[in-house]
Amino acid sequence: MKLTEIAELFTIVQTIGELTVEITGLEMDSRKIKKGNLFICVPSIDGFLRDRHLFAADAIENGAAALLVQCELPLGIPQIIVKDTRSAMAVIAAHFYGCPSHEMNLIGITGTNGKTTTSYMMEKIFADAGFKTGLMGNNGVKINGQLYPTDINTQEPPSLQRNLRKMRDAKADYCFMEVSSQGLDMGRVTGCQFKNAIFTNLTPDHLDYHTSFEDYRNAKGLLFSRLGNTFHSDKKQYAIINSDDASFSYYRKLPSSEIITYGIKNEADVSASQISADSHGIHFLLTCFKGTIDISIPLVGRFNVYNALAAIACALVEGIPLEQIQKSLAALQSIDGRMDIVDAGQDFLILVDFAHTPDALENVLSSIKEFSEGRIITVFGCGGDRDIIKRPLMGEIAGRMSDYVIITSDNPRTEDPLSIVRDIEKGLQQTGSYETILNREEAINKAIQLASVKDTVLIAGKGHERYQIFMEKTISFDDRAIADKAVRTTKR
Repeated sequence: MKLTEIAELFTIVQTIGELTVEITGLEMDSRKIKKGNLFICVPSIDGFLRDRHLFAADAIENGAAALLVQCELPLGIPQIIVKDTRSAMAVIAAHFYGCPSHEMNLIGITGTNGKTTTSYMMEKIFADAGFKTGLMGNNGVKINGQLYPTDINTQEPPSLQRNLRKMRDAKADYCFMEVSSQGLDMGRVTGCQFKNAIFTNLTPDHLDYHTSFEDYRNAKGLLFSRLGNTFHSDKKQYAIINSDDASFSYYRKLPSSEIITYGIKNEADVSASQISADSHGIHFLLTCFKGTIDISIPLVGRFNVYNALAAIACALVEGIPLEQIQKSLAALQSIDGRMDIVDAGQDFLILVDFAHTPDALENVLSSIKEFSEGRIITVFGCGGDRDIIKRPLMGEIAGRMSDYVIITSDNPRTEDPLSIVRDIEKGLQQTGSYETILNREEAINKAIQLASVKDTVLIAGKGHERYQIFMEKTISFDDRAIADKAVRTTKR
């Protein structure tokens, strides 16, 4: 694609240099630049992103053929100057890769918790129904059956649109995309055409980035405000919203599309009753506009009923029969890092879960208390350089709902791990028995040593992650592998 074609996408634009240069790709990371790429200089976001204008010279050295900037740089190569390179980047990326979301059915899932599980449930249902599927989210990007790791949940536009194009080239009919509040606020999904959008739930999170809970709520609302502004009878759009969530009344006002509700407590189009849960799975009676049917899912945790209802609602509006949905959910396998069972032959239960918010931790522990016949031993920490308000809240929840708690490190990043632990302790001191072990492997080992027959050990916070981030380094770390090893090496 010629640089001139990119410049013509904008009305208010200034160009410098020869625009006939051929652009071979798009990047906003100078280290990933290849010969002929356009380097996109997005401005800084305090605490989250450094100004890419500072790395333009490095990009040129690595082969950049041109720059997208917000001010002219004295670097002697062609430049396109726009008012907002971040919003321009999304437009360019969608155009460069041929607007792939227009050629498939893109399903967006947003909310504080449950996005990954809901997307995996949908992917299973739709794949079993004969559709080719793709995934984008916290666990990675799945294209043509192959899962690729990613560094962030909702990707930046060059990577996001490139991966959507790869999916479509692989004949994907549906892509299930987790859409984060930061991704929406930063315009990462601008240029994406969503077929349906799903809202799971909303509790305080990411308040290190958002200025308030209302700002966080409003950012997620951007996904719904773009639904239904145009109507095509052969490609109807749907907003699928949790009617039990406190923010339901806010989100239901945003879309112009048809709204499908799901819930347990309040009236809903898709609902569950007669719910039971144990260490083997969840069971409920599904009632919806297509009929009534029994649902059994081999996932641990009553909260997964909501995730299932969201996935079922989406499948129903896309024409998948109830019996097919029932069959697919019954055959669902455990989801990486989501109430993930570690079985090394021990006589107690070990669960690894991504729960990293107060609401998620309370949901997980509430579910465990339903079926646990012994003690609940919880190992968890909180991430550094992230919302500090939730630390004592999570401490209080862990202490109140566990028999014993071991506070440890999560991803301390640039913070002192001991300082993070002290914040968590503020909520634990009056509510439970606990100890602190900063080394996460030692903390997991201690929990395994303490566990007896029929106890449950919950290792929370990192879930699917295979690393631990410190100020000076990032190391390989997998909670499941560490727990498995601890069981096999602990003498009993």
